[in-house]
Amino acid sequence: MSISVLSPTRALGGVSGLLQVASLLGLVLLLFKAAQLYLRRQWLLKALQQFPSPPSHWLYGHMQEFQEETELRPLLKRVEKYPSACARWLWGTKALVLIYDPDYMKVVLGRSDPKSHDSYRLLIPWIGNGLLVLEGQTWFQHRRMLTPAFHYDILKPYVGLMADSVRVMLDKWEELISLDSHLEVLGHVSLMALDTIMKCAFSHQGSIQTDRKIQSYIQAIRDLSNLSFSRVRNLFYQNDIIYRLTPEGRWSHRACQLTHQHTDAVIKLRKAHLQKEGELEKMENGSSLSDTDLRAEVDTFMFEGHDTTATGISWTLYALASHPEHQQRCREEIQSLLGDGTSITWDQLEQMPYTTMCIKESLRLYPPVPFIFRDLSKPITFPDGRSLPAGIPLSLSFYGLHHNPKLWPNPEVFDPSRFAPGSSQHSHAFLPFSGGSRNCIGKQFAMNEMKVAVALTLLRFELAPDPSRVPVPIPKVVLKPKNGIHLQLRKLL
Repeated sequence: MSISVLSPTRALGGVSGLLQVASLLGLVLLLFKAAQLYLRRQWLLKALQQFPSPPSHWLYGHMQEFQEETELRPLLKRVEKYPSACARWLWGTKALVLIYDPDYMKVVLGRSDPKSHDSYRLLIPWIGNGLLVLEGQTWFQHRRMLTPAFHYDILKPYVGLMADSVRVMLDKWEELISLDSHLEVLGHVSLMALDTIMKCAFSHQGSIQTDRKIQSYIQAIRDLSNLSFSRVRNLFYQNDIIYRLTPEGRWSHRACQLTHQHTDAVIKLRKAHLQKEGELEKMENGSSLSDTDLRAEVDTFMFEGHDTTATGISWTLYALASHPEHQQRCREEIQSLLGDGTSITWDQLEQMPYTTMCIKESLRLYPPVPFIFRDLSKPITFPDGRSLPAGIPLSLSFYGLHHNPKLWPNPEVFDPSRFAPGSSQHSHAFLPFSGGSRNCIGKQFAMNEMKVAVALTLLRFELAPDPSRVPVPIPKVVLKPKNGIHLQLRKLL
């Protein structure tokens, strides 16, 4: 029997041939991908030709223009220079259209375009598929199921719970300023707002503001907000597999686990309470959410229900601290209405017009949610005749809208008279809670909480800014101040 032996030369030749074929295939695939990217860029250039913008780099677009420290300055320059909207290139083959005109907003928010997949998918590991990111019929079912929880009759008793949470915070402030009158308020307000949502939405007993364990949840929310913001701006982090291998990806995974642990604990406590009251079986037999959907909605409410409101309250306190004449006028209005503030009711919240004007002006200057995203599902034509094809992402810049000098003369000036009774505005010039069918489900809850917090704070303290630490707004998932909001507090006699 003969055995044929493959010579080393022939074996190497075979390997070399395979490598050549693999190299050729790789080159073909590379050329195919390059052609795809080139055609995509050409399509975008044609689609966006009606929407001019500053010159952009062929690879990294306008990325250098929009750095964290200067994010809002170039935006406001664009608002002044380019009417209604302009193009923004994220990198060579990805662009969107920035919108900051009320007529444009009205057209877009009146449609049913889905939220931008590229932006909101990054939030799903954190808050799941809740109201914030859901689409279509599933979103409608969840919204319809949750809307009754925000009926006026349900919200009325919450005013007392809100006041209790605010008083716990103010008592802490009294102790702290006895040592140092300078105070970073956002961290305290965040705890207070989380305490409020826990009491109102989940019937939590006691106050979490004195629970040190809750600080880890608050920190995880901050971390996830920062990581989501940085990820959406990094070309290489768009791939989930690559991102999971990075330090930021591992950090994000740990923070998500921490928030989920807190959410699961909240759900467990709530179910135990309902079971004790004999309500759990009744709810489970009725129309209810699956365990996955329930966790997603609780995650969404925990985040949206405290972080945005806390930011709005903190910026309002800063605005009033920076404008003592308006602060004093609010205080006099509140004193005449509430006296020493031992009690505050739902009806009284509607009897503080000047304070409400100041809160709205603060929300104009510092909208807690600075932008939202949509993907055009079909072509759109705007009132000025310009149009865009399906497939183009839109960024609805509420910050740009609220600082548009064509709508708001001297937009950087804090002027509550803009919201005086009888003043006329475009229906879509002021959108702190978005608009259309997907507006914020908890906007009345948020406004009530802001009024309670501002009113009780002004009854107890005189506020002044800390000139050595001026807050710089950074538009992340929420409009956060860099390094917090530092104020000087003086207890009133």
